[in-house]
Amino acid sequence: MTERRGIDLFGAVALTGFALLLGLNQVVIKVTGGGFGPVFQAGLRSAGAVIVLYIWMKARGIPLHLPAHTRVWGVLAGVFFTVEFICLFVALDRITVARSSIIFYSMPVWLALASHFLLPNERLTAIRMLGMALAMGGVVLALANRAAGADLLGDLLALGAALLWAGIALLIRATPLAEVRPEMQLFVQVVVSAVLLLALAPMMGDLIREPTALHIAGLLFQIVCIASLGFLFWFWLMTIYKAGTVASFSFLSPVFAVLLGWLLLREQIDAQVWVALGLVAAGLILINRR
Repeated sequence: MTERRGIDLFGAVALTGFALLLGLNQVVIKVTGGGFGPVFQAGLRSAGAVIVLYIWMKARGIPLHLPAHTRVWGVLAGVFFTVEFICLFVALDRITVARSSIIFYSMPVWLALASHFLLPNERLTAIRMLGMALAMGGVVLALANRAAGADLLGDLLALGAALLWAGIALLIRATPLAEVRPEMQLFVQVVVSAVLLLALAPMMGDLIREPTALHIAGLLFQIVCIASLGFLFWFWLMTIYKAGTVASFSFLSPVFAVLLGWLLLREQIDAQVWVALGLVAAGLILINRR
């Protein structure tokens, strides 16, 4: 087995670009919400990703097979994935990209906390505990800021999405799903979520708003660049570089999301939000430090 290497120039550029892509995705979800209801938008995204992933896996000769002893866990991960994106898309329909991103990208905090108790090799060190305290302080500061764009339900939904994202990561690391290829892990999650989201969408608000070419382009961007090929690219990077160095770039995603929300959507961001963002970013750096 080839040993994964530390970060080099290509890896740094690729991971920075991927973090920028994830930050931009928050803006795209919010903009696309002008044409589609949030749950319906999430369902269409998953359905489109099923098609793209199916074609890609067939072309690459990757078997579409989930071993019997992993199927319950795969379905459970798909359910978590479904609820995560209900929470995230509805949150972005209610609050600003800046608020949502600071809260949502706190996921590594909750993952590190849960891993400390559930995974024997993931104990918290003093440095990681300091990082957790900083990041949690940033989230609390963001939640306490009731300036324009604040909405308690939206904030709580963004937090719920972060917790569910951490739950998926734990399932993949601590159950037989760890034996399944990453491509198949992603495929089963988008299949389950496509079915559930499209079934739930009529009961959870409007389906169609006032779609234009911009909204359709936003949906296609999410399908191709994020939900399928984007994450496949990230999985590929994980096969080349050490997991710790890949994770260390996670702090850039909320930074880019806040900046893009400010630049592209003209979101008003006060000093408290910038401080919260700084605390979360610093915390994520320390949590992922090895």
